Amino acid sequence: MAQSTETADWVSRYADEVIAESERRAPGKPVVVASGLSPSGPIHLGNLREVMTPHLVADEIRRRGHQVRHLISWDDYDRYRKVPAGVDGVDESWAEHIGKPLTSVPAPKGSTYPNWAEHFKAAMTAALAELGVEYDGISQTAQYTSGVYREQILHAMKHRGDIDAILAQYRTKKAPAKKSQKPVDEAELEAAEGSGAAGEDDGSAGSAGYFPYKPYCGACGKDLTTVTAYDDATTELTYGCVCGHGETVKLSEFNRGKLVWKVDWPMRWAYEGVIFEPSGVDHSSPGSSFQVGGQIVGIFDGAQPIGPMYAFVGISGMAKMSSSKGGVPTPGDALKIMEPQLLRWLYARRRPNQSFKIAFDQEIQRLYDEWDRLGAKVADGSVLPADAAAYARAVGTAAGELPKTPRPLPYRTLASVADITAGHDEQTRRILSDLDPANPVTSLDEVRPRLDRAEHWITSQVPADQRTVVRAEPDAELLGSLDDAARASLRLLLDGLDDHWSLDGLTHLVYGVPKVQAGFAADATPKELPPEIKVAQRTFFALLYHLLVGKDTGPRLPTLLLAVGADRVRALLGG
Repeated sequence: MAQSTETADWVSRYADEVIAESERRAPGKPVVVASGLSPSGPIHLGNLREVMTPHLVADEIRRRGHQVRHLISWDDYDRYRKVPAGVDGVDESWAEHIGKPLTSVPAPKGSTYPNWAEHFKAAMTAALAELGVEYDGISQTAQYTSGVYREQILHAMKHRGDIDAILAQYRTKKAPAKKSQKPVDEAELEAAEGSGAAGEDDGSAGSAGYFPYKPYCGACGKDLTTVTAYDDATTELTYGCVCGHGETVKLSEFNRGKLVWKVDWPMRWAYEGVIFEPSGVDHSSPGSSFQVGGQIVGIFDGAQPIGPMYAFVGISGMAKMSSSKGGVPTPGDALKIMEPQLLRWLYARRRPNQSFKIAFDQEIQRLYDEWDRLGAKVADGSVLPADAAAYARAVGTAAGELPKTPRPLPYRTLASVADITAGHDEQTRRILSDLDPANPVTSLDEVRPRLDRAEHWITSQVPADQRTVVRAEPDAELLGSLDDAARASLRLLLDGLDDHWSLDGLTHLVYGVPKVQAGFAADATPKELPPEIKVAQRTFFALLYHLLVGKDTGPRLPTLLLAVGADRVRALLGG
C-alpha cells in the first residue's frame, strides 16, 4: 500500500521511508518511532512538534495496516538544571534542588502530584489524550533505577575510550555559525530546547580519565559528582561529590546514576530499535547530540534513526498570555482556545523543517476561517490531494475521528457573540438562533465545544480595552449632529431590520444601504459600482459602530446587530 512519493504529502513520504527502513533493519517486528520530552517545567507548544511529527508518521503507518509503537521517553531522570521563571507555587528556594533528578524535586506548592516531573508530565499527558496521540510512555527514572540499562551502562564504561575518541573529534572544534532559523525571543528559544538535555556535558573528565556515567550522590542526591576510578573486571566505581561525600560501589549492582546525554540518547536508539525520531535544531547542529549520536550508536550495535530536523514553532499574541506570565504557551493553553482538530492541522500541514506560528491573537479567527473553507472543499470534492491529506490527519487518527462540534459555526461569529453577551447562555442561544431563522440553533450543545473555545479566547486573550461594550443609552449628541443623508441611511437600515433579521439578511442590508442611497440596486455587484461606494460603506459602518459601541470598529456588523437585538438597535440608532 506504499504511496507515490511524488503526489503524497510529507507524512506519507516519511511513512514510505520508515516502513522500508524498518523492514530492512527489523523485518517482521513493529515499526518503532520515538520522541523525548523533559518535564523540567511547562512543556511548551514548541516541544509538541517533537511528538506530533512522529505521531503523524506513526498514524499513517497504522492506517496502512502495520504494527507501530510510538515511544515517548519522559526524560525525568535528567538533572534539575534551573528554576523556571513564572511557575506558580515555585520560588527561589527550589534552587537548592538543582542537580537532583527531576523525580526527586518537590512539585510546586499546591500540586497534587508527588514530584516535579509528575506535575509537568500530567498537563502534557492530558493534552496528548485530547489530541488523539497514541503512545507508549517510558519513564527514564524507572528504567535507570530498576537496572533495565545495566548491561548498556557496563558496555559503555568498557568502551569509554572509543566513546571518548568520538567526542574528542568535536570538543576542540569551534561551532560554525548556525544557518537555522533564529528564535525571535528567549521564550521561543525555551520552547525549542527539545528534551532539555542538549546542554549537558558529555562526560569529559580530568586526570582519572573519561567516564560516560554520572552517579547521583548517595548523600545530597545531586549529580555534582566526579568518577575518580573504575575497574572493568570488578565493576567497582569510586566517585566523590562537591558536598564532601564519596563512596565506592559495584556498578553491576548500582542503580543511582545515568549515562551522560550524548551517550544515553544513542544507547536508547539501539536498545529500543528506533527507526524514526526527529530532532530540534538544538540537537542537530554540527557536533551536537544527534550528529555525535550517529557515531556512538554503533558502539551499542545500533543504527541512527531516520529523522528530520524540525523548525521552530512561533506564537502570535503570546504577550497577552496570562497563565504563562510571559512564557511560551503549552498545548493545554492552546486547547483552551482551539479545538484539537485545528491544532493538529497546524502541525500536519507544514513540513517539519517549515516554521509556523500558533495564534493566540486575532489571527486565530483567520486561521479558523481557513480551516472551515478547507472543510467545505473536502465536502464538495474540490480540495487538492495534499490539503485533503492534512485535513484527514487533523480530524482523526487510525483509531477513528476525534470528537467534534456538531454544528461548527464560524469562530469569529461565536467569539463576537461571546464578547457581546459576556457568556450569558440564554442570550447566546437567542442570537445564534437568529443567525439562520430557517434552521435555528436550539441548544448550545450543537455549537460546543467550539463555542467554549471562542468564549475562553475572548475572556483570556482579548485585552479589556478591545472588548465590545454596547452603549447603555443613545449618543444624543452624535445623533443630533447628523446631516440629512446620514439620517436617511439610518432610516433605510431601521426600516429593513424586520425583513432582514438573519445573518445573511443583515449582511445584505448593511452593505446595501449606501448602494441604494447612491441610486443603485441593493444587490448590485462591485463590478457594477463606482469606487466611491466603498468609501460610503466605510463611512456608514463607522457611524453604526459609534452609535452602537462608541468605537470606529467592532465585531462584524450583522453579528453585532443580531446580538444587540432589534429593539435596542432601534433605540440606539434614534429610531
